[in-house]
Amino acid sequence: MARTIVRAGPPVKLPVRRAAARVTGDGCVPRTPSLHSCPMSHLHLSSRFVTQLPGDLSLDNAPRPVKGALWSKVAPTPVAAPRLVLCAPDVAALLGLTPADVEALVPVLAGNALAEGSTPFAANYGGHQFGNWAGQLGDGRAIGLGELNGYELQLKGAGPTPYSRRADGRAVLRSSIREFLCSEAMHHLGVPTTRALALVKTGEDVVRDLLYDGHPEAEPGAIVCRVAPSFLRFGTFELPAARDDVALLQKLFDFTRTQYFPELPDAEAVLHEVARRTARLVAHWQAVGFVHGVMNTDNMSMLGLTLDYGPYGWTDDFNPGWTPNTTDARERRYRYGNQPAVGMWNVERLGVALLPLMGDDEAKLEAALLEYQRAFETAAADRWAAKLGVKNDADFIGFVNELFAWLGEVETDMTLFFRGLSAVLKQAQPTRFPDALRPAFYGEPGEAHLARGLAWLSRWWHQARHAGATAAQLDAQNPKYVLRNWLAQEAIDAAHAGDESKLRALYQVVQRPFDEQPGQEHFAQKRPEWARNRPGCSSLSCSS
Repeated sequence: MARTIVRAGPPVKLPVRRAAARVTGDGCVPRTPSLHSCPMSHLHLSSRFVTQLPGDLSLDNAPRPVKGALWSKVAPTPVAAPRLVLCAPDVAALLGLTPADVEALVPVLAGNALAEGSTPFAANYGGHQFGNWAGQLGDGRAIGLGELNGYELQLKGAGPTPYSRRADGRAVLRSSIREFLCSEAMHHLGVPTTRALALVKTGEDVVRDLLYDGHPEAEPGAIVCRVAPSFLRFGTFELPAARDDVALLQKLFDFTRTQYFPELPDAEAVLHEVARRTARLVAHWQAVGFVHGVMNTDNMSMLGLTLDYGPYGWTDDFNPGWTPNTTDARERRYRYGNQPAVGMWNVERLGVALLPLMGDDEAKLEAALLEYQRAFETAAADRWAAKLGVKNDADFIGFVNELFAWLGEVETDMTLFFRGLSAVLKQAQPTRFPDALRPAFYGEPGEAHLARGLAWLSRWWHQARHAGATAAQLDAQNPKYVLRNWLAQEAIDAAHAGDESKLRALYQVVQRPFDEQPGQEHFAQKRPEWARNRPGCSSLSCSS
């Protein structure tokens, strides 16, 4: 099982492409919906996605199939009493804004006003969910506002769209806190990700059934403003391909290549690049112990960014079989150890969608899957070697898999174990199991287990010293602080009770994950026993 952390897994059989009636669309630009305008005269949004690709101009938000269009015209639904809770100053700077500007933009960030030039829209896409084709999905609670300084702004929780199905298009405070914090925590860990500009409370309640057990409750509502160069997904290509709308697929691909891959000549080259980016992304997830939880193809970014923070989590104890997603609790498709294989499966789905643009040559798709395997195994081995401070030589895979097997025998906190290696490296060759690593255990390990660990550590110490590794180099690769689910839940509980200080403190800590932060030891602790089986800590639903 542990090998899947550094191996991508074998390719899977290609499915037969679905066929449907061919449709067409136009590229008309809708007029701005009738919300009042934003008072910031220097703020002007635009949208290449809207102006260059066919859209659905109806303002009918009733759930319906949308064909021949890649987006639908929508209007955010105003809220009662918006208030800014958090702002990411460095994200504001990317957009050419100051924190004061963001405060002034709260009406826009809440969906109560529109910036000049804004054409709000919901993207139309499909996807495979838990391995099955789900048909049309689309932005059910996300509304794009347009681009600023080369980045797209998107409101999550701003009201219904034609893709909301039976939902209300809103988001609750707890899920919005988790989205904001994780977007920024991942960025500061160095993991490619969408960003979060702002978290706004709406002043309205939203009813949700957290555990899907027939007990819905009213919760505070909130909206997150997400930021990315693009929110294009694998599923954006899958939907026109499944409908056999090759003309629309071609328009989408031409737009994507021109805007984001201008140096690449064709669909095969773009597929290879997306495969590499996806492989490197998943390798990075594995190295920091992150589990996405819902790696459906509609949640996979064409730019290799971590996209859509729902039932995610960090592996508290090193367990390749763990998934944070209650919906996936039985099959565990999206478990930690299976993410590399699922990443390749998803690339394959994208490749199947692009086959009409590659002359239906399946050999080109197979070559892209091999490229994914090569890229993942190279990136994963390099990252684990860097975390250990040893050389990635011919014996490395076997050496690191011995460690994975040992870590999985008893509950061992992954983050604490790897962070503790720098303290071990500073000392002489260990002759007994190091005290610096004992806090990583959730229970009391047996002497035989400690003896096996000591034998591995002794070999590691020699290899790391021979490679010239330093404690500072190890600490730069192994974070002390990650966004553990129980920490996020503590901040959520406090915020629900009216205390946002824990939320702000946690946000400050996760911006410096590799640094020693005196006085913040609470945020570097392993999972407490009270959080072992609590919803929001051990597991989360897709509404989390």
